[in-house]
Amino acid sequence: MDRVRIAVLGASGYTGADLVRLALAHPGVEIAALGASQKAGAKMADIWPHFAAHRDLPPLCRTGEIDFGRVDIVFGCLPHGAGAAVLAELAAPRVIDLSADFRLKSAETYADWYGVPHPAPERLEAAVYGLTEFARPHLADARLVACPGCYPTAALLALLPLAEARAIEPADIAIFALSGVSGAGRSLRESNLFVEVAEAAAPYSVGRHRHMPEIEQELARAFGEPVAVSFTPHLLPMNRGELETIAVRLAPGARVDDLRQLLARRYADEPFVHLLPEGTPPATRMVRGSNHCVLNVFPDRRPSHALVIAAIDNLVKGSSGQALQNMNVMLGLPETLGLEAAPLFP
Repeated sequence: MDRVRIAVLGASGYTGADLVRLALAHPGVEIAALGASQKAGAKMADIWPHFAAHRDLPPLCRTGEIDFGRVDIVFGCLPHGAGAAVLAELAAPRVIDLSADFRLKSAETYADWYGVPHPAPERLEAAVYGLTEFARPHLADARLVACPGCYPTAALLALLPLAEARAIEPADIAIFALSGVSGAGRSLRESNLFVEVAEAAAPYSVGRHRHMPEIEQELARAFGEPVAVSFTPHLLPMNRGELETIAVRLAPGARVDDLRQLLARRYADEPFVHLLPEGTPPATRMVRGSNHCVLNVFPDRRPSHALVIAAIDNLVKGSSGQALQNMNVMLGLPETLGLEAAPLFP
């Protein structure tokens, strides 16, 4: 197998480091360059102790020092807005971006939710929204793939099959989401300190989280009409993991069993998305450290409603693992290559 040469921009952040971790286990990947401007010159092992056995990794460098002509795939793990202009100008390598910069199709919507004009609006239409299980037909020829956010990944895997079948109503979707602290990134901020997070649970970005328009955009495509969801994220005192409990209203004539059957059929042959046995609630411990998503459906006490629950690892299936899964599809490699590891337990 010819090895794919990759560059990881933003390797000093959580998603970049997890992408490197996964890439080291991928037999078809050679890590050619690691970008991190503030840590330029350092070794990965100097800032990430779990890479102590991999001191042969390329040193961290500034983006301008990377020879992109010798790279096949560039992974953008930079903060929102920081890498869009750089990535948009890369003509030779194919790009998989893990930030939010190319997920939304509307530059106006991006500016509204992120507070700045989009740095490369001309690239938005051509970017493929990389929810792998629904994007496969478009990935083979893609030059720019926008990986979904972690919250939208779990929400959309749970909801898209139901929306496409019109088994639920678009006007009554409420998402209650829980995330580990790594979902907030590695930057130093008071709210992420141990004493602020430990032994506590708290909502944040109440009523206006940046992943809301992304969820609504993709659900609107599935329903064929505009959608507005209620979405409330919460921070939990754990390193990684994400759990979403989604309340939906059944379409006329639909039953809870119909939702289970739709999910069972849609994901029957999927390597990473699994409908659990009836009555088994998803939990983050079922997917920790893996590229898997577990789902289930439960009746709500209101006869016309149901609860759809999904669990993923926010750094793997919700970010770096899905990025590698997309790369495998783009290059015609086995989709599970490098991602076969079972979840970590305990």
